[in-house]
Amino acid sequence: MKRTSILILVMILCSFPLSAHINAQDHGVSINSESAILIDAKTGITLYEKNSRDIMYPASITKIVTAIVAIEEGKLDDIVVVSKNATNVEGTRVYLNEGEQVSMHKLVQGLLINSGNDAGVAIAEHMDGSEEAFSERMTRFVREKVGVEQTIFQNPHGLYDPDHFTTAYDMALITRYAMKNETFTKIMGTRSLPWEGESWETTIYNHHKLVRGEIPYEGVIGGKNGYVQKSGYTLVTVAEREKTQLIAVTLKASRKNDAYKDTIKLLDYGFENFDTSLLPKPKQNSKNDQKDREPILEKKGISMEKESLEPVEKESVNDHNLINFLVTLALVEMFVISLIVKIRKNNLHKV
Repeated sequence: MKRTSILILVMILCSFPLSAHINAQDHGVSINSESAILIDAKTGITLYEKNSRDIMYPASITKIVTAIVAIEEGKLDDIVVVSKNATNVEGTRVYLNEGEQVSMHKLVQGLLINSGNDAGVAIAEHMDGSEEAFSERMTRFVREKVGVEQTIFQNPHGLYDPDHFTTAYDMALITRYAMKNETFTKIMGTRSLPWEGESWETTIYNHHKLVRGEIPYEGVIGGKNGYVQKSGYTLVTVAEREKTQLIAVTLKASRKNDAYKDTIKLLDYGFENFDTSLLPKPKQNSKNDQKDREPILEKKGISMEKESLEPVEKESVNDHNLINFLVTLALVEMFVISLIVKIRKNNLHKV
């Protein structure tokens, strides 16, 4: 019965002109950032995109990769000896001293919470001897472990380099991967942390305004911001309400406030129109078997099941395309319904 209903819906909606992607702008979402994307974290499905495959400079959201590489391929209890090179790096810092001994875990905290460029260099030199070698590791990591193809790193902090670039799409997938790690998730979602260094004793505060709470938004659980002149303002944000987790990436906003406004618009659009719920898998051989449950994306009561929630392999591309097609159809349905409601309201006003 459910399949029949979906097929009937598909037949009806196919009578309307369809584009390959339904833009959220059709539903009142206007984004100022040059590139942006909103994905469902559990399924990886794109809910909105604007130039999401265009090459952009990431700035400090680079540190998402530095952190997850340090956490997964380094040892957090290692003691790192800070070099003179690390203390001389430009930009935001946690003011490390040459020769200072700091745990890898503390460096990752300083990197993500206070956006410490010196912490990034210290991590890179400890793990691979140089920024260059560690950057090669970063690029290899995101290609092999995440599966992205349009990202190359030249440093661990995001300071401008013409050959250091990514896309909004790649950063969304990278963040989705990183958020599966509990240590990473905890650190990136930390609002503030007492910091005791040799030359700097203070409380460090997360530079991301939504994470810090300076701009209140329900459900934000992590994020990273960035800025250099060439990149504009960049922002990665993860928010969760009930069983729905969304990842928003905005790149090259001309003003800081625009990056946050765009992010809020995207998250509002996602939470208002989509819901990730749980449905049982097909029945097992035994009636007494425990039924595992997996996420599916629901829109207006239409369920789109997806067997694998990991990055799409070659053999599952057709299934992934079908899911995206059904999501598109559901969006068209919502758009048509909203038009009908507006027309009826206008008629009532005329009467």
